[in-house]
Amino acid sequence: MTQSSNKPRILVTRAIFPSVIERLSAHFSVESNPEDTLWDRPQLMARLVDKVGAFTTGTERIDAELLVHCPQLRICANMTVGYNNFDLPAMTAAGVLGTNAPDVLTETTADFGFALLLATARRVTESEHFLRAGLWTRWSYDMFSGAEVHGSTLGIIGMGRIGQAIARRAALGFGMQVIYHNRSRLDSATEQALSARYVDKTTLLQSADHIMLVLPYSAEAHHTIGAAELACMKPTATLINLARGGIVDDAALAQALRNRTIAAAGLDVFEGEPRVHPGLLTVPNVVLTPHIASATAGTRQAMADVAVDNLVGFLVHGQPRTPLNPQVLALR
Repeated sequence: MTQSSNKPRILVTRAIFPSVIERLSAHFSVESNPEDTLWDRPQLMARLVDKVGAFTTGTERIDAELLVHCPQLRICANMTVGYNNFDLPAMTAAGVLGTNAPDVLTETTADFGFALLLATARRVTESEHFLRAGLWTRWSYDMFSGAEVHGSTLGIIGMGRIGQAIARRAALGFGMQVIYHNRSRLDSATEQALSARYVDKTTLLQSADHIMLVLPYSAEAHHTIGAAELACMKPTATLINLARGGIVDDAALAQALRNRTIAAAGLDVFEGEPRVHPGLLTVPNVVLTPHIASATAGTRQAMADVAVDNLVGFLVHGQPRTPLNPQVLALR
């Protein structure tokens, strides 16, 4: 759907709240995608070629090849906190601003982290499938006995906003011992407030009863958890991935779950999603969700609003809300 006017042209790449289109239309000529068509790369380029801005959802790859074909483009505003779909160096070289939506999804995602942890540790999905199949005929003392959560040790890899929100829930709500590993150690006051202790990665893998991944994706973070790391974990341990696909080697994880190298896993993100490694679909000791950690109506609206704020702030007022490569601002 295209609105013709003399206003600056922007593209909204996926279906989104009507209120978002309404807000954007007050300032821009908006081409939207209410049918939520998944455009291939040539289609995306064709739609962006005459646009100065794009409202993106984290799945549209913005790189040097695309930027060459879209010389008018000045900003791409992700409604997600993650931005591994952006080649920021290429965008900066082309004078294109990238923005994301941090902060607004922190608490909702941390809540979901515990939903996934509890479902995984207590074998909720596995036992529900058992019940729905009509296999439950009597009680037994060891039926679907899972792992303790309260009072256990939680290892967090990635201690940014979401990691810290998870640590608070773990210590205060579940009486867990919290250990963490991060690229840089938190200051002592923050560690004390979170009741969290810094350890090296190997110690965390060997010590934690449950491991939660909330680190951003980067080339260095690719396969942070692979076969070697899974072999270091306790055979009774659970692994939760809230981070990004590619942080975990999904093929190695499927094998580890099949071999009971670890007890269970809970995954909200996958390598090559929406494709899921077929090995993960055939093991019972995994909880799988389709990238919904931030999926509450209020949070998704807030994420979209941040993207709108960035588009309007930059293109109308020259002041984006959450720039990722602010050096582009000096080029205006």
